[in-house]
Amino acid sequence: MAPTVLVCEAQVPFVRGGAEALVRELVAQLERHGCLVERVSVPFKWYPKPELMAHAAAWRLLDLTESCGRPIDLVIPTKFPTYCVRHPHKVTWLMHQYRAAYDLCGTEYADFDHRELDTAVRERLRALDTEMLGECAAVYTISQTTSDRLTRFNGVPSTPLYHPSPLAPKLRAGAYGDYFLSVGRLETVKRVDLAIEAMTHVPAPMRLLIAGEGTYRHGLERRIEELGLGDRVTLLGAVDEPTLVDLYAGARGVVFAPFDEDYGYVTLEAFEARRPVVTATDSGGVLEFVRHGVNGLVGPPDAAALGACLAELADSPARAAALGEAGYDSTRAISWDGVVAALTAGLARREEPPVA
Repeated sequence: MAPTVLVCEAQVPFVRGGAEALVRELVAQLERHGCLVERVSVPFKWYPKPELMAHAAAWRLLDLTESCGRPIDLVIPTKFPTYCVRHPHKVTWLMHQYRAAYDLCGTEYADFDHRELDTAVRERLRALDTEMLGECAAVYTISQTTSDRLTRFNGVPSTPLYHPSPLAPKLRAGAYGDYFLSVGRLETVKRVDLAIEAMTHVPAPMRLLIAGEGTYRHGLERRIEELGLGDRVTLLGAVDEPTLVDLYAGARGVVFAPFDEDYGYVTLEAFEARRPVVTATDSGGVLEFVRHGVNGLVGPPDAAALGACLAELADSPARAAALGEAGYDSTRAISWDGVVAALTAGLARREEPPVA
């Protein structure tokens, strides 16, 4: 009989991004490996701050040990607060915790600071995370960056499991065109404004095309206008998969310089399309793959430095091609087989017959 698995997801209604894509792909891969699997999704709301504890309590109240009399063999939580769920065999594959209460606290990217209410909620969240993740049979993460945060703030050991982008099988290489590409949600932590400002240091006719939507679009539109880049920087909005594949295939390179990214499909997608990646020294998980001068270019998180990196690629399509080919070679071994094997390893041990 196929093992029964539930993948747990906390989702903000009407929002779709890498986290949502990852959960759906994990479900598909577990099915491909012979599991009977379902996705369990609960809406998530993070404000006002006390709501965070209410949502954690909602997951804690769920009984996912069985369904219609059939035992659930395994649950796989993926981010806060899904790992609060009760189950005797809980194996977390952590995308991230509630980062506003952790590494983003006190930065421009979060509304947590050192006020009394914020401090109290933050301390409760950290204690809760430590306890709930401590219940798990195993804890894996999507990157070394996420594992390092977990060790630093909670003292919880974990193992990174790298996985390919869902878009990987469709990506292809093409000519190195006259534009750079930025892909992702338009949110402040993604620092698309840094890519836009970098274009003031890149000679024409090179352009920047930005694929994605988000709450910071109006701010980016204003910045493009302020810098007089309306004829060289284009906000494409959300694009469909075939269009995105074409955009990757024709780019000179991909600029992806978020602040302390958890993982970042964009890096792997760029390399799959043989495009070099330009990123920043504080971009987190991106740096687990991008090596300066080997498969991409890395600079300090300021417009002049990243602009110099882009200008280097603008000046030499051959340089872009060499870096892009190296990027493809550096990540093509990443697959789903190892991820599924690790997450379901406990099932095989549980199914072994007792020794006589």
